[in-house]
Amino acid sequence: MPKLYPEALAFCILWSLLAVWGWSMLGLTAGLLLSVGLFLIVMPTSALVLTRTSNFGLERAVRWGILLLAALATFSAVDLSR
Repeated sequence: MPKLYPEALAFCILWSLLAVWGWSMLGLTAGLLLSVGLFLIVMPTSALVLTRTSNFGLERAVRWGILLLAALATFSAVDLSR
């Protein structure tokens, strides 16, 4: 039976919720940018951090930092669009 990692699951759920919320508030383009765009940023960045440092703590911090910046940008865009 595969092991479930709560931190990774929480990250994926929050990422999905942010993309759905961005889509509902700002339209399809925002939802696609948040889902696909974050994938294109998070995955290579995580791989780069892990291959250069082998530090899982740093990789986790970078990954969550990117998600936090995306959330702040989305909240700001929603606020400005009102």
